[in-house]
Amino acid sequence: MQPWVPGSLGCARSSIPAQTTGAETDGVAPLPDAVRARVHDHPCYSEGAHHHYARMHLAVAPACNIQCHYCNRKFDCSNESRPGVVSELLTPEQAAHKAMAVAARIPQLTVIGIAGPGDPLANPERTFDTLRLVRARAPDMKLCVSTNGLALPGLVDDLVRCGVDHVTITINCVDPEIGAMIYPWIFWQNRRVKGRRAAEILIEQQQKGLEALVAHGVLVKVNSVLIPGVNDCHLSQVSRVVKAKGAFLHNLLPLIAEPSHGTFFGLMGQRPPTAEELSAAQDACGADMRLMRHCRQCRADAIGLLGDDRGSGLRLADLAEGEVDDRAAMEARQAARAAIERSRAAARPAAEVLVPLAAVGRRSERADAVLMAVASRDGTCVDQHFGQASELLVYEVSARRAVRVGTLQVEPYCSGADACGGGDAALRATVAVLAGCAVLLCAQIGYEPWRRLEAAGIQPNGEHADEPIDATLRAVYRELAEAGRLKPVRSTPDRLTA
Repeated sequence: MQPWVPGSLGCARSSIPAQTTGAETDGVAPLPDAVRARVHDHPCYSEGAHHHYARMHLAVAPACNIQCHYCNRKFDCSNESRPGVVSELLTPEQAAHKAMAVAARIPQLTVIGIAGPGDPLANPERTFDTLRLVRARAPDMKLCVSTNGLALPGLVDDLVRCGVDHVTITINCVDPEIGAMIYPWIFWQNRRVKGRRAAEILIEQQQKGLEALVAHGVLVKVNSVLIPGVNDCHLSQVSRVVKAKGAFLHNLLPLIAEPSHGTFFGLMGQRPPTAEELSAAQDACGADMRLMRHCRQCRADAIGLLGDDRGSGLRLADLAEGEVDDRAAMEARQAARAAIERSRAAARPAAEVLVPLAAVGRRSERADAVLMAVASRDGTCVDQHFGQASELLVYEVSARRAVRVGTLQVEPYCSGADACGGGDAALRATVAVLAGCAVLLCAQIGYEPWRRLEAAGIQPNGEHADEPIDATLRAVYRELAEAGRLKPVRSTPDRLTA
């Protein structure tokens, strides 16, 4: 099969500004206090919350009203982590039972959402029945829905009545010519519409729905799939449009296009974006719009912390048939949240000196500063095995202060605590992206990664497991200084994101 070659329409039709510098992202206004309070414990809407709080997706919506060239909904694919994939489809009653059983087992759960495997609003009866049942039994939970937006305008009032106050809309373009390259058809008013006209209808409905949600006080996040050669140069325009209409967060997702997934893009050879292309697109959008940079492109039945999906072990068959004591479970959740907030408050003095990557710049002006990377699940302690980390927090540490300058996304090379050593390519890639760091702090690390890191001039350190990050950074810095082994910052890692 010959590779499918997309046109250059995405770049040709968009008036794209020159690539922004990091400093320009600093111009995005801070969130209002009222919005910050609403997302404080939402792992998808708040970067700080995802280290502490969990979410759950209920797979009750099998049908979809559009076809995307990057999507192929497939069941029983427990080893795949991508949107649209689930292992079991639930009825509303089963979903409510599962939600309560899981919420009793995972007290840090704060968000229950519906994200597929089709489109929730193309399955309105199943979706709204589920939302009502969950709301009645767990009024403390945040309810979320993710949608393509086609049916959204006519269902905004229903979403608000069910208590949904966070909605994600996938908007990949605001130009129907580009949309025709992404969506082969939509199902609209009982008939299938194709081509440019289909894209026009979808874009119009998405914008109407976005405006209506904002008018009702619902927080809206926009997801956009980055497709090289199709909409890559167009997404900064999307970002400007959705911000003007009231969306408060934009999430750029790299295209997943493996041929084995059976999607049109995958079968026709459409490549995903490189890390550099994704970063450049984020920079172009981030000049005007607040970005989500910690997304894990979750399954439609994901459960747990972002990057630590527990869904495969929490299926209906794994959960007790008996009824859950909803009141006792809610009290346990409230106690868990109070403990988490005490921990976050205790770490706040360190957080107060955290600054955006843009404010630090690509080169340090402090001759005594070094970069240290940290493997941490909760963002406050050194509590993660190096081989199981999917992101590493990077700090610039000097004699006066420790400043978090960004995050490195990495591929875990361990599939479990006893299964390290099989991810050689992932390990090589992680060592490469850590270039520029003097120290790697983690709870545990194996001999081979230790050897590779040392050979690359990066000192691994597993001596501070479960200790606070701030205190550990200062202690390790003093050790380096006393030993005369400070390695001043010359440049930050290329793939570092703010």
